[in-house]
Amino acid sequence: MADGDLNRDLGLYSAVTLSMGAMIGGGIFVLPAVGYEKAGPAIILAYLLAGVVVLPNALSKAEMATAMPEDGGTYIYIDRAMGPLFGTIAGMGVWFSLVFKSAFALVGLGAYLLLLVSIPSGLVKVVALALGAVVILLNIVGTEKSGQVQGILVTFVVLVLGAYVVGGVGPSAATQYAPFTTHGLGGIATATAFVFVSYAGIGEVASVAEEITDPGRNIPRAMLISIGVMMVIYTAVVGVVVGIVPADTLVSSGPDGGTSLTPMADGAGQVFGGVGVTLVAITAVLALTSMANAGVLGTSRFLLAMSRDSLLPDRIGRINPRFLTPANAVLATGAVLLALIAFVPVVNLAKLASAFLILVFSLENVSVIVFRETGFDFYDPEFVAPGYPFVQILGVVGGGVLIVQMGWLSIVGAVGISVGSALWYLAYARSRTDRTGALARHFNGDEEGTARSERVAPAHEEPEE
Repeated sequence: MADGDLNRDLGLYSAVTLSMGAMIGGGIFVLPAVGYEKAGPAIILAYLLAGVVVLPNALSKAEMATAMPEDGGTYIYIDRAMGPLFGTIAGMGVWFSLVFKSAFALVGLGAYLLLLVSIPSGLVKVVALALGAVVILLNIVGTEKSGQVQGILVTFVVLVLGAYVVGGVGPSAATQYAPFTTHGLGGIATATAFVFVSYAGIGEVASVAEEITDPGRNIPRAMLISIGVMMVIYTAVVGVVVGIVPADTLVSSGPDGGTSLTPMADGAGQVFGGVGVTLVAITAVLALTSMANAGVLGTSRFLLAMSRDSLLPDRIGRINPRFLTPANAVLATGAVLLALIAFVPVVNLAKLASAFLILVFSLENVSVIVFRETGFDFYDPEFVAPGYPFVQILGVVGGGVLIVQMGWLSIVGAVGISVGSALWYLAYARSRTDRTGALARHFNGDEEGTARSERVAPAHEEPEE
């Protein structure tokens, strides 16, 4: 393997567990109570609907990943379709959003740690920082080691969640589900938008495409398997939580009388008996750590890809010759992660960032339409999303509905990320690249050019003579 190459060590199992690990976390261990406050028992339906809205994006992303199996995922697709300005906005924005999501995961495990050990609240952040440092180290040492840890964590968490569902069916009371809709269709829509972030990790596997064996087969399979499994897990687990945890416990047992931060643990005793709370708390800590690990692994590759395209300084994308990982990109991601844990109210900022993820998911659906309609030779996917273009249009419309439901504060946050990223492009990157996207090439009549020809070759490819 040549110096500068990335390891290709992630098979189908590792790819599936990476994708699932990026989704299993706060979405199932923290958010159900918040969603219950907005929709009542219909929060069960909200989780299912959120998965349906994400599905078109998963299909579109899987198609583009097999045409462009390069680290960077979302950034690569939008950049090659619409040009470097939109690529910068997408890359920086998704990186920003998912780093906040990872920080939220590490801070969120504090509530579950308090169920295991009696420690001063001030030390919770210290523990989160320590776990963050371990996650960063794992991602520097190697993708293979990080993937192996991810697989073990996710397998254990899924087994416990499965046992939770099986054990919770009996104790569930029918009266807990009535009335099913307490805030009408508007409440369901709002809850769907809020829990949408639970599926945000679906793209993590595409962002490390260069490190996956046989990406043309394994990436689509991993994405579709993981979203299908997670839709079932989310719906089933939340259904049990609603059935066994009293409504007043979910909505008024948290800090200062707010929603519970440990909804699964609230009913764990009925499912697993005396060891229930401890088992669920341990599982939550592992799941939230797994989410953070997947977040650092995936988001650091956005910086790697943008550095290759001269949108960020070259040193960000350097591959460590010993570990064959983008160590500088991991360190930059980790530094921001640790700073957020230490100084920023991550829960609020993660909510703002989720609106941008919805926007980017919609842009990815549009990108598939751009690639197909412009018809450039370089776009030759091994996997073709079914239902074109209706599936992509459904994804765009669904994303628009969810953004509106999130409220003005979240919309302002998404606009702020977009403006900041655009300013970086104008001030730094515009003078360093003359690439254009497929859309601009098409309208300029450049039907023979390829969006790939003007960039630096991926690390696993030999440079052209």
